[in-house]
Amino acid sequence: MYKLVILVRQDLKLPKGKLAAQCSHAAVDCVLKSDRRMVDRWINDAGKKVVLKVADKKELLEFKKLADDENLKSALITDAGRTTVQPGTVTCLGIGPDEEKKVDALTKHLKMV
Repeated sequence: MYKLVILVRQDLKLPKGKLAAQCSHAAVDCVLKSDRRMVDRWINDAGKKVVLKVADKKELLEFKKLADDENLKSALITDAGRTTVQPGTVTCLGIGPDEEKKVDALTKHLKMV
């Protein structure tokens, strides 16, 4: 089984629309960075996506390092600052798509948004 997760900072208290847009950026960026065979496997396995909570930027960056250490594709999303947050604000992190067990090894303890 395959999975893509998106970790969202809770300290920003993003409005629902902004949160959806930032998660979309993360998902698209992850897919564009990934090997086509992995993306095909993920899509053929229903394209599972899960949005999870992290407390703040510090925790988000810790997960970025963990993903990098495990050679998992990731996408750190920085907002342009045209609407609700300041320019350059790091909002979320996409990890995957990859084997669910690899992604879960890093993120299984996090709660869903």
